[in-house]
Amino acid sequence: MNPVKRSLITLHLTVVLLGGTALFSHLIPLNATDITIGRSVFACLALFIYLLWTGESLKLARSRDYFTAFGLGALMAAHWVSYFAAMQYASISVGLIALFTFPVITVFMEPFFEAVKLKWQDVVSAIVVLTGIYLLVPTPDLNNNITLGVAIGIASAILYSLRNLLHRQYFSHYGGAKAMAWQILVICIVLIPVGSSELTDLSIPTGLLLATLGTLFTALPHALIANSLIYLRAKTFSLIACMQPLYGVFLAVVLLNETPELTTLLGGLLIISASIYETVNTGRSHQQEVG
Repeated sequence: MNPVKRSLITLHLTVVLLGGTALFSHLIPLNATDITIGRSVFACLALFIYLLWTGESLKLARSRDYFTAFGLGALMAAHWVSYFAAMQYASISVGLIALFTFPVITVFMEPFFEAVKLKWQDVVSAIVVLTGIYLLVPTPDLNNNITLGVAIGIASAILYSLRNLLHRQYFSHYGGAKAMAWQILVICIVLIPVGSSELTDLSIPTGLLLATLGTLFTALPHALIANSLIYLRAKTFSLIACMQPLYGVFLAVVLLNETPELTTLLGGLLIISASIYETVNTGRSHQQEVG
């Protein structure tokens, strides 16, 4: 098998694993902050061991990069906590779909960071996403858990978009595994002081689930992404990444017997379609700029 095909298969496996992280919001009997702490501790250890194994230096190139890593890590901490919270309040399907408003949100945030202008197609995408969100929300009352879950999911998407834009501008000169290792280290530093006492009295099954989430479903995918991008374009990864909510919803249906409502599926279809369109459109725009 040639390296490109192998990388494509690896990338799909990676996105399945990333989609599978959503399952742990229901499998692990902890709150969203504690799940994030457990995930981060195991992922941080695994990624730094991976960097040592590959012979890559653990140090950052410039002193200011440590401050950048701290800011990005703080955003990731808030993103991961809200990511798990969204699915605990609503459902895995609703939480994942709400999160994947981030490609369209990113398009609207980009003009504040880069010399790009909005196009009328972007406005259409936003309208499509808003329609999808309307289908997800049963009532505009935040006392409703599903509505609250959607709101938290969208907040998580905003945090993720902001982190990605800042990362691209100030931290993209580092490989994916090294960049994530430092950001996850910051997550540990920021969140461990606010963790609950339940983390100090974990049962063996819960500890094993956290270890699995942090290593197999977090550290491994980010190491695989770094290797896959040697042979694949970033746009290819972005397009395949749009499959994450589909894989996540499928796993939730098969493994947790979750049954998404028809309106959830329709809303998800609209949101994911808009995300795929914006991903393709962004790739074309960047190609034209380079040309």
